[in-house]
Amino acid sequence: MIEAAGVDQAAKQLALNALAAHEDLVSSGQDSVDFRRRFDRYFPDLYRLFHTLYGSRPDFQEQLTALVLQTARAWNERPADLKALDAEREHHPGWFLANSMLGGVCYVDRYAEDLEGVRARIPYFKELGLTYLHLMPLFLAPEPHSDGGYAVSSYRRVNPKLGTMEQLRELAAELRSNGISLVVDFIFNHTSDEHEWAKRAAAGDPEYSDYYWIFPDRTMPDAFEQNVREIFPENHPGSFIRMEDGRWVWATFHTYQWDLNYSNPDVFRAMAGEMLFLANQGVDILRMDAVAFIWKQLGTPCENLPEAHTLLQAFNAVCRLAAPSLLFKSEAIVHPDEVALYIDPAECQLSYNPLQMALIWEAMATRDVALLSQALERRHTIPEGTSWVNYVRSHDDIGWTFADEDAAELGINGFDHRRFLNSFYVNRFPGSFARGVPFQDNPRTGDCRISGTTASLCGLEDSTGQAVDRILLAHSVAFSTGGIPLLYLGDEVGQLNDYGYALEEGHGADSRWVHRPHYPAGRYAKRRDPATPEGAVFEGLRAMISVRSATPEFAGTRLVHFDTKNRGVLGYQRPGEGTHILVLANFSDGNQTITAQTLSGFAAGAVDLLTGNPVRIEGGVTLRPQEFRWLRVTPAGG
Repeated sequence: MIEAAGVDQAAKQLALNALAAHEDLVSSGQDSVDFRRRFDRYFPDLYRLFHTLYGSRPDFQEQLTALVLQTARAWNERPADLKALDAEREHHPGWFLANSMLGGVCYVDRYAEDLEGVRARIPYFKELGLTYLHLMPLFLAPEPHSDGGYAVSSYRRVNPKLGTMEQLRELAAELRSNGISLVVDFIFNHTSDEHEWAKRAAAGDPEYSDYYWIFPDRTMPDAFEQNVREIFPENHPGSFIRMEDGRWVWATFHTYQWDLNYSNPDVFRAMAGEMLFLANQGVDILRMDAVAFIWKQLGTPCENLPEAHTLLQAFNAVCRLAAPSLLFKSEAIVHPDEVALYIDPAECQLSYNPLQMALIWEAMATRDVALLSQALERRHTIPEGTSWVNYVRSHDDIGWTFADEDAAELGINGFDHRRFLNSFYVNRFPGSFARGVPFQDNPRTGDCRISGTTASLCGLEDSTGQAVDRILLAHSVAFSTGGIPLLYLGDEVGQLNDYGYALEEGHGADSRWVHRPHYPAGRYAKRRDPATPEGAVFEGLRAMISVRSATPEFAGTRLVHFDTKNRGVLGYQRPGEGTHILVLANFSDGNQTITAQTLSGFAAGAVDLLTGNPVRIEGGVTLRPQEFRWLRVTPAGG
């Protein structure tokens, strides 16, 4: 075995010898030069990370060499236009930090029926200003047990109802030609039990049985479950399920989703192959699903372990060799401190911002911005060269992910506060405007999460005026705090809950389908009429998008805290060269004034970016209920 004292030159030489013996794997000319340059740069990282994970194995060198050959093969197969994109983004690595970035997310079948339908909507995406399109899971998955596509049966076949891999490749190319990056989910913690690997494991094939956590009896499952929490106890108790042959397999989520065993390097190489295949279809960003769960170790909770980060870094090193412009986006709905640990240029360059999302809704219900302001001051800063993906709501439910210790500093009992928020958003609290639906409601414990479209949660079903103001207020935070704002497509025209979701096969037990309605054609038809709620929401968002893309201070993620001295008004600054953007957002139901003394650090003259009008702030600024202002200000004496 080769020792891990820095980069072992013998290991590097063995890999180079293997490459030399397979001249067909790397194209000649500039392609070969580029690969060798990246090999020299990134092999030390790949070696170190792979050794950390698998260095104790006697076949370590063989596995490492096979992985290097695999990357060379993927680079050789990478289309020329994607190699050109790699070169372009190597010179502009911060392309995704631009203030012109705008994301959209949708289910292919519900928004456009199929991939050709998505392609037909590209002109609308351009009208809206999208530069990033996330298509929810679209690969082959069993029906009705697909978990919304997260139970993958093949990473190389598109669900036939949606189209073909060739159509996905063509769609990616057309999106790219229109300045839109393609994002897809990479479900890499588990596969469907109908994946070919799982079928072979179920048949007793020892090679593929080692792809999963399979045990002959309950001895090891019982040992693991002493420390591992149940994720979906209503689906099955514990983390293991019994197979037909009497063995036990790890299934963190649903019974038909079997967890992959990354302690086996064959699994790492197999999933690296799937990842590089998708990159070569033109995928720009992979949403790395359930990153917190990917490494298991006896005697631990098997969540957020150090090896999970090592795995992500190792996958990054693989991509830097064979698909250098591919980025990762983490999906980790865990404690805020743990979410931040996955955000790193060498790990996940982008990350969902679940805390900000949850606290926007918290502030909306309480009319108090204290928790949201605290989070922006304390938990918004992330490493240079990374970005948040900010959203008001996604395909998933809303869970109250704030840290109890943060709430306690403000005199808030976390348990009681979550119960209040659940009650408020499912309209069980007197005076609530929200029309949410409970997800995984447990009246005994008070546990609950919230389903609902943005418009329904804001009360658009009952009251248009205030609801429109709430919708725009919520999005104003996601659009201005720093990062890529992400719209769940259809929300920009105020789509409402689909209460008929339970009539669709496989959806009845999952209330999240209430906020995944089909394409609201009637609402889109009204988007140009500002007298309608649809038009008011659309034009309000379009104004924000236009201003944001024209405002250089909104690039990147840097944010400076601003204390408004008012619990009803959120404030923060986006610094620029000589000027700042001061954002003020009134979450209360009454007029609120930010005093002249509070604003005394700025010169008297400001510009309201959303109206284009000059503003004098020396006498203070008053905001109407649910009003927000984006003011270009100059520091006093600046």
